[in-house]
Amino acid sequence: FNELGWTSLGALSKADRESIMRELFAPGVGGNFTICRMPIGANDFSRDWYSYDETPGDFELAHFSIANDEQTLIPFIKQAQQYNPRLALWASPWSPPTWMKYNHHYAAAAVLPEYRKVFPTLAENGLAVDKQGKEGHNLFIQEDKYFEAYALYFSKFIEAYKQRGIAVGMVMPQNEFNSAQVFPSCPWTATGLARFVGYLGPPMQQRGVDVFFGTMERANEALVDTVLRDSRSGQYIKGVGFQWAGKGAIAGIHRRYPQLALYQSEQECGDGKNDWKYCTYTWDLMKYYLGSGANAYLYWNISLKKGGISRWGWSQNSLVTVDEATKTYQFNHEYYLLKHLSHYVQPGAHRLATSGGFANLLAFQNPDKSVVVVAQNEGDTDRTVQLKIGTRTVAPVLKTNSFNTLLLK
Repeated sequence: FNELGWTSLGALSKADRESIMRELFAPGVGGNFTICRMPIGANDFSRDWYSYDETPGDFELAHFSIANDEQTLIPFIKQAQQYNPRLALWASPWSPPTWMKYNHHYAAAAVLPEYRKVFPTLAENGLAVDKQGKEGHNLFIQEDKYFEAYALYFSKFIEAYKQRGIAVGMVMPQNEFNSAQVFPSCPWTATGLARFVGYLGPPMQQRGVDVFFGTMERANEALVDTVLRDSRSGQYIKGVGFQWAGKGAIAGIHRRYPQLALYQSEQECGDGKNDWKYCTYTWDLMKYYLGSGANAYLYWNISLKKGGISRWGWSQNSLVTVDEATKTYQFNHEYYLLKHLSHYVQPGAHRLATSGGFANLLAFQNPDKSVVVVAQNEGDTDRTVQLKIGTRTVAPVLKTNSFNTLLLK
């Protein structure tokens, strides 16, 4: 859930919004989604920068408020809950309040001329070059009173949402903690995060909220080792979230920490074109993550206006595209691909190992013992494949350039 998702849906009629949300979240209807991510404050697809307390030096957080979210995230989530009251939610910040950072700014990277060559529509953020953060350094102020205030910030967030009937079951301390970005961001070292988790863990534990490490966007397993082996943080970490280049670390972490829950926390977001080529790339990502130990697979943008442009001036893909001019919408290719799995694969399912000459597939066994097989034919002609599941053999014809789901009961 993000703000631009909700504002894009706001261009549609109430009936269309409800139809979309029913398709995505109602059990047994469409996407059948059971877990979602949300931000703690502003993010790359929020309307603009904000935090829940921008009063400098307010260590007691007397001015904490989620009033901004009452306009966007809360009604967005509540509408999803109407169709699936058991929807699981987890949250992470993109940036702490600016007064908790050394540069006193929401961003960690200035908008440089070379960036505009890649993203011509990139919006200015007002950050001076000498105030930038960088990978391998902490932009969050490394003092006890700031750690204590930030842990309190998380606690107040959990409590404020709980008062509105929204339970957040897990948090990660920082989105993409290695990356200095032009949008809300905050680089940390793994040691800095380990120190903070020592403050965050106890109040989250008291509230029944799990803490995962992440989100990890680097292929560096040592970053995870640092936090898991640190006496201040290791006892509180129940899982790890991986995204983007972090996919290079998930398989190794799964091998060495098989008991640890692992999430693919954000699918790579595309370029706003929502084309078939990126959908097939998404399938490769799904096979890799789910084949490497991921327990959940998350997609960032539920809905965006046509073009998918963020507040900070670049485009991403979304499950739904809204045409504001005509007040119409469409589900995109990637939604239907996710639906091939999410409609049939139940929470608690186990991925099944596969072997043989045809490898372009994923297979799962559900808690009710049914088996789900999702297969792609990337070729230019129809293809018959023979699949043996236990004592049963099936031979479906996979249409050219298609994705296919088989449910065997």
